[in-house]
Amino acid sequence: MAGQKKDSSKGADAGPDTSLWQRLEQPAAAPRASLSLERIGAVAVEIADAEGFAAVTMRRLATELGVAPMATYRHVSGKDDLWALMAERVAAEMLIPDEVTEWREVLRAFGLLTRESMLRHPWVGQLPTHLFVLTPGRLAVAERQLAALDGLGLDEDSMMVAFRTVSAFAHGAGQSEVALQEWTRSAGWSSGDETRLGLAPQMMYLMDTGRYPTYRRYGLRATRKDDATWAFETGLDCVLDGIAARFGI
Repeated sequence: MAGQKKDSSKGADAGPDTSLWQRLEQPAAAPRASLSLERIGAVAVEIADAEGFAAVTMRRLATELGVAPMATYRHVSGKDDLWALMAERVAAEMLIPDEVTEWREVLRAFGLLTRESMLRHPWVGQLPTHLFVLTPGRLAVAERQLAALDGLGLDEDSMMVAFRTVSAFAHGAGQSEVALQEWTRSAGWSSGDETRLGLAPQMMYLMDTGRYPTYRRYGLRATRKDDATWAFETGLDCVLDGIAARFGI
């Protein structure tokens, strides 16, 4: 029965073996149709932005689109396709100006855009395939980084390592920042001072044990505890410095 439903709901040029991205780039078979892959992806992202990743279900999506639940399956086969469309929608925002060409500035811009994207879409880190799913937009992002590294004397493996190292830092730091924000909000704290006040009993006991003198000095003397942007950019620059030193570029 499932096979019959798929056959009756797809056009001749969008069979079950046709790539999602091939279908996305093909002219619509029915221009008057209320659904499209672009709209499905856009609405799924809107739901996730407003209510979190868990709120994005095929049934909820159908409700927001104003169609019957089975209608969405004429365009996406299930959650894997839906997640890919969401990842593609986010990747489309990762645009580095054409005039930025120097390798370090391209990779730095990519890192900053990644953080901005994760703060704008906190659910991105929850996508099961957010680092590996293949979409045209994500490949375009990777191509932009690799092209900036091309011609510097690096082999292809080293170029990919440089790109993935920046990506790993940006995604990891961004996800950590998002998790901290969500945790402090859930505790009812709206600032760094409120967070430190809330944690004071635990922190005072641990510091008074005398086992953490360097951390204690950090707590007493650090002046940028709440400057997440400075911390991210400094860490990113350290990564880029390391890439430059390692590969002599």
